[in-house]
Amino acid sequence: MHFTLRQLEVFVAVAQDGTVSGAAHRLAMSQSAASTALGELERQFEVQLFDRIGRSLRLNAVGRDLLPRAVALLDRADEIEGLLTRHAVFGDLAIGATLTVGNYLATLVVADFLQRYPESHIDLRVHNTTAILEALLRFDLDLGLVEGACHHPDLEVEPWVADDLVVFAPPGHPLAGAGWARWSQLVSEPWILREAGSGTRATFDQAVASLEGSPRVRLELEHTEAIKRSVESGLGLGCISRLALREAFRRGSLVPIECPDLKLGRHFNFVWHRHKYRTAGMAAFLDLCRTYTTGVRRSDEITLPFIP
Repeated sequence: MHFTLRQLEVFVAVAQDGTVSGAAHRLAMSQSAASTALGELERQFEVQLFDRIGRSLRLNAVGRDLLPRAVALLDRADEIEGLLTRHAVFGDLAIGATLTVGNYLATLVVADFLQRYPESHIDLRVHNTTAILEALLRFDLDLGLVEGACHHPDLEVEPWVADDLVVFAPPGHPLAGAGWARWSQLVSEPWILREAGSGTRATFDQAVASLEGSPRVRLELEHTEAIKRSVESGLGLGCISRLALREAFRRGSLVPIECPDLKLGRHFNFVWHRHKYRTAGMAAFLDLCRTYTTGVRRSDEITLPFIP
């Protein structure tokens, strides 16, 4: 064999980072050693894998064809190393979760997984849907747990559990007493919403796109807890997942306002690159996720630890 796993590691890291220096830092090696490894791989096969644009490297057609195969081979090598050194087939996992899934579900699943398989290591990254999908396309993540739609041809999507957004307000709001309202009553209210690029915002924008009038967005925030606090303070109405609001509704610090004009249903989804090798660790993590939603119709029915 005329290439080494180390050369492939460098190639994949450069493809993900876009620079040799960033790849070297990721692999804890010197920049010169990383550059040498990449140069030797290209010279051995008399092929160029990147287009050089200043200090940045961009995959060319050959590199794009090699990347999924290199990632799959390295994943298999990690499994073999784990089997030999730790007598287990579960190695490291890089999981990406969008904010609602990450804050309310993924952390619990990760904790459960690590208790069951203590020899494993999980890198959990919580970002919005756009960031998670971009990382999956770079093979920077093994698996995504997202609340937004995904239509990229290189990504596989499997529905996990249904989820609903809901409009909500503080209990003293004039519309809170009725518990429901038409869109014509809501549209002129100030709104506190998630930022563009989030799955929650995309679902909301799609729901209001065909209705008359545009919402008056007062604040755009990246975190659901910040939105809840802002609405509690009387700054406007919000619209996020019922799962994120379950305890606030129970305490009465926030109240739902059902709006029959808004179609706010969606799904939480599993997403991975279609060329990604499905490791035993990935399969076990997916199976554990599914156990949390067995017999559940909607995300806010999932049994979670009680928070007083």
